[in-house]
Amino acid sequence: MTTSDGDASPDGHLPAPGRVRVTAPRAGSAAASVRSASPQADRAPTSDIAGVYVRSLIRSQLRLGIVFALGFVVATALFVLAIALVPQLDTTFVLGVPLSWLLLGAGVYPLAITVGGLYVRAASRNEARYRALAEDE
Repeated sequence: MTTSDGDASPDGHLPAPGRVRVTAPRAGSAAASVRSASPQADRAPTSDIAGVYVRSLIRSQLRLGIVFALGFVVATALFVLAIALVPQLDTTFVLGVPLSWLLLGAGVYPLAITVGGLYVRAASRNEARYRALAEDE
């Protein structure tokens, strides 16, 4: 097996390519300035009312994130407290592991997935409202 240059090794394998160092473009270079022009820049708010809509969306998304994060922390604390208040869970074993440990180890995941799914739904609803307002402008 040879390349167009005919530089294959005697056993037919191609030589390993040399090391290549990949870096990001410098801030002032032409490649960096071309890359920074994004499609979102074309959709930037052009009027005062559009700026108000964007700030409103950001505030509502922040508020939503804080509410869901606090709700998750409170729900997790209540879950742990409920497990701590039921001593029978420590004496019940499943595959040699106390049931309370299994609930703590695996029971939080459905809670996290549920909270995450509800957050995504609410955030999508906020963005849809924003898009409807922005299109009406």
